[in-house]
Amino acid sequence: MADQNSVIAFYDERMLAHEPDIEVPFLPGRMDTRIRSLLSGLGVPWKYPEHPARLTAIRHLLDIEPVHGVNFETGMPATREQLGRVHTSSYLDSIYQLRGESAWLDDDTTAVSPGSVDAAEVAAGTAIAAVEAVVEGRAESSFALVRPPGHHAEPVRARGFCLFNNVAVAAAHAQAALGCQRVMIVDWDAHHGNGTQDIFAADPDVLFFDIHRAAPFYPGTGSLAQVGVGVGDGTVVNVPLPADANDAAYLKAFREILVPAAQWFRPDLILVSTGFDPHTHDLALNVSYDGFAAMTGVLQSLARQQCGGKLVFVLEGGYNLISLSHGVRSVLQVLAGAEPAEPGLRGVAEVEAAQAFHRGAFITEL
Repeated sequence: MADQNSVIAFYDERMLAHEPDIEVPFLPGRMDTRIRSLLSGLGVPWKYPEHPARLTAIRHLLDIEPVHGVNFETGMPATREQLGRVHTSSYLDSIYQLRGESAWLDDDTTAVSPGSVDAAEVAAGTAIAAVEAVVEGRAESSFALVRPPGHHAEPVRARGFCLFNNVAVAAAHAQAALGCQRVMIVDWDAHHGNGTQDIFAADPDVLFFDIHRAAPFYPGTGSLAQVGVGVGDGTVVNVPLPADANDAAYLKAFREILVPAAQWFRPDLILVSTGFDPHTHDLALNVSYDGFAAMTGVLQSLARQQCGGKLVFVLEGGYNLISLSHGVRSVLQVLAGAEPAEPGLRGVAEVEAAQAFHRGAFITEL
């Protein structure tokens, strides 16, 4: 069994090769024409939001402000067999044909560059490596710092900057190869994980909990009524929120919905689709760094109660480089043993000290 608070962060430079450039001539076809028409209609310059600096910014911050107890390892490419547990053979064929090419894949402006397929294989494989590290007992928890992200990728479709569904590939691998019968996936990205939900909607051995900004916010899925299908009925839990939802809403959902759901489900492993676009800087919701830390604390306690501490974070969205990198660091600090502060209380002690200091100027003691 791994030592408590032992953490491995997985980072692999091969994922930087995914670098769509909209100025590069893409594969000819109607998709390219449609996308370029959409972009020209914006009236402002547009750059591909999911770019390599998302990873390098995280690594740079962790290099200059390291978290004691966090060790780094590189990842590995996922095999076709591993990807095929959640994606169809025809879909994999279509993606593999784009190796070395530039192309648009959907109207969400998901694109690939010549190095994208290799990078996506490493992203999915690195999520697997992070799971293997905790199941094998080399670490209590791990964080797969990966891109392109994955939770919008469906069994037969790339979508929302996602090519392969990294967290789903990792969950399926844990079930098929590592003896984890019941896997819980928690998705706190601002956007609903439509792909992950589709993949596991009928699987009673995967509990999918997703808290997100409600429709019509992209991708428009994730209503309360979507609870799973067939024998998986009841194993999908969606918590759609308004745009101004903050730490209090997230923590109430975690403590009053997620915790009892996990206690009922009794997972062998907890995976977290970890997006940092709920942060205020990303303009989708109003979660703070303390909020991310507090949610991590809830999940860490749950994992220790339910599955020997086995907890794996897999990076999803987050496009403001400051809040993305500092958000990752706030999670790693808790995993490595820091006590998370209760959100909303930061600065209260300083206010009380100032109150005591100034009290004599305003209040005459009786």
